[in-house]
Amino acid sequence: MYRKFSATHIFNGYQFVQQQVLIASNNGIIVDVVDEKNAGDGIENFDGILCPGFINAHCHLELSHLKGQIPKHTGLVDFVLKIITERCFDEYLILAAIEKAESEMLKTGIVAVGDICNNILTLSQKLKANLKYQNFIEISGFPPAVANERFKKGVEIYNAYSQKMNGNSIVPHAPYSVSPDLFGMINGFSGNKLLSIHNQETVAENEFFINGRGDIMRLYKQLGIDISFFKPSQKTSLQTWLPFFTKNQSIILVHNVNTTEKDIEIATQQNTFFCLCPNANLYISDRLPNVQMLMKHTNNIILGTDSLASNDKLNILEEIKTLQQNFVAIDLSDMLQWATSNAARALQMNKQLGSFDIQKQPGIVLIEGVEGLKLTNNTSSRRIL
Repeated sequence: MYRKFSATHIFNGYQFVQQQVLIASNNGIIVDVVDEKNAGDGIENFDGILCPGFINAHCHLELSHLKGQIPKHTGLVDFVLKIITERCFDEYLILAAIEKAESEMLKTGIVAVGDICNNILTLSQKLKANLKYQNFIEISGFPPAVANERFKKGVEIYNAYSQKMNGNSIVPHAPYSVSPDLFGMINGFSGNKLLSIHNQETVAENEFFINGRGDIMRLYKQLGIDISFFKPSQKTSLQTWLPFFTKNQSIILVHNVNTTEKDIEIATQQNTFFCLCPNANLYISDRLPNVQMLMKHTNNIILGTDSLASNDKLNILEEIKTLQQNFVAIDLSDMLQWATSNAARALQMNKQLGSFDIQKQPGIVLIEGVEGLKLTNNTSSRRIL
């Protein structure tokens, strides 16, 4: 049995198509997209935009219990300190928050997630297979002396996920929290075809590598970690860490608030994707990346929500709304592509997700409350198949 869908607009994962009807099987496999005149009877008509399911390319599901716990606009260093000191809750509260947060993503049309994991607390929820996941097992440890211990722990978590799920890799947390030795171990790990890293989220990150000054120094002082061994590279953060990856990995760079044009030019020489998390950036530092500069150099842009510790919602449509409000010249079609087909490529899920290509099973989302091709404060999204 088939279902036929028509709407005011259909976005197929790449562009808007006019006067088309989407035909799918009852379990959501795309059968065809045809002209209205050839579609026959039984068409379900909707007011709004039909598009493939959204993909949240960067999330910390394990931090969902911290919703509303950390004040806004603290800046990155104080935010990180809060995460480190206040993330410990009773396990049953953490698991309940994880389940609730995943349910929120499901309701708003998210079908897949690139999720950061520092433990196995999200594993039981993920095994319910409500969403597809790429698990990024995150490692940090700036003093070289802890590299072996931290990597060993990361491998243990990786193995726990890999025994139950596909789509796992070991990744660095951020340039300022991973030593060259630890970068080398991550680079050499055989399972790492796809990587993710928090990149240039704050001005202080570049200052740290260029001249050894700035707020990152305060972070380590407050944590009581001796980094007297550290010697600035006199280069930006990205130009310092990117050469550590030599195995032709695909790399997702997350945040990019303070990424320079030169950094972008260098990064695009490798297989990189730039993940924007605008609502988290506003939550933490009240700043946004230069998205239009990024668009001048690459189409490999994708979207994420970050965590409920740094966001009010895990909702990709809300990220698009924020971008539209702050970058009015960007077309909705570009942003929907970032949230669908681009993100599917980035998470290496594009054989099944991201577009209305025949035989894919991407999920079908309805975006309602649209004026023309502009989102409004009342615009919402929901999964219809």
